[in-house]
Amino acid sequence: MIKAAVIGLGGMGRGHFNVYKRLMQEGYPVELVAVCDIDETRFGEKSTDTNLDEFKKNNDFNFYDFHTYTSVDEMLEKEDLDVVSVATPTYEHYSVTCKCLKAGVNVLCEKPMANNLEHCRIMIETAKNTGKKLMIGQCLRFQDDYRYIKECIDKGTFGKVFGAFFYRGGGPVTRMWFRNHTIGGGATFDQHIHDVDMVQHLFGMPKAVQSSGASAMEGSGYDWISTNYIYDDNMMVNTQNRWIDYGFGFESGFRVTFEKASIVKDENGFRVFNKDGDITPELEKDSPYYNEIKALCDAVINDTPVPVENTPESVMETIRLTLAEIESCDNNGAVVEL
Repeated sequence: MIKAAVIGLGGMGRGHFNVYKRLMQEGYPVELVAVCDIDETRFGEKSTDTNLDEFKKNNDFNFYDFHTYTSVDEMLEKEDLDVVSVATPTYEHYSVTCKCLKAGVNVLCEKPMANNLEHCRIMIETAKNTGKKLMIGQCLRFQDDYRYIKECIDKGTFGKVFGAFFYRGGGPVTRMWFRNHTIGGGATFDQHIHDVDMVQHLFGMPKAVQSSGASAMEGSGYDWISTNYIYDDNMMVNTQNRWIDYGFGFESGFRVTFEKASIVKDENGFRVFNKDGDITPELEKDSPYYNEIKALCDAVINDTPVPVENTPESVMETIRLTLAEIESCDNNGAVVEL
């Protein structure tokens, strides 16, 4: 039996909390023993505001069934932990993750990994030096529809990829640290990074990017960003992200066009088409958050490496790509080589 804790009880932390509870209910050999948040009033909150539908379905929390801490140091000193989910604000990912690794605890750190490459490198080096496992919560790598795209690319199921388009967005974000371009990174680091991660995970790193961005809220990073990814074979890949659409809830989708088929996700759901029509397969449709947390716990229990589809080294490339997009925006859409 391994012991787990969650650090940070905002929307994402509460999602991780629910996954550990589900694993325990299923008889999986993990025990959630503690939760930690710098704001002790969080322990009394029974619900949270979130734009994630799966979290809304199970939005009733009782943290007092577990040991509660307002100090990470105190929790690490008093608890004998095997795994911790770090779901703190972005600007604390690096420091909290390294502190836990040095204390001998395996870490699942929420995305984004960090807001600069040096912190990413130190996180990876700390995991290697301590012999502990580090995984980053780029959850789309564990989501059924994106996994299907990856499988089709790797197997050549539908031939060559001609191009792809990914989008996500919704209404304005009000929490100030999210918007702050220095500590939160704005929409680019909080939301857009999911699609950036899918671009490099599915197609590899492009040779260059060209991005346009707009800041609509005072002190914010880029609240709207559109990027073209430049590949040697002229594959056409584009992403768009925004969080300034008043009156709209969250939405996301994609279109990936192969030689012999198109894979689409939009307001009508997930579908696969070829010249003969709809050939949509049945997918598992389980929670990507459940899949990623269980994957790390499996690696800890079995003493195996972090899943190859989600190594911290590969996620660091996502940060490198995101920073290149920001550089392009900062320079009026200049092409930035990678």
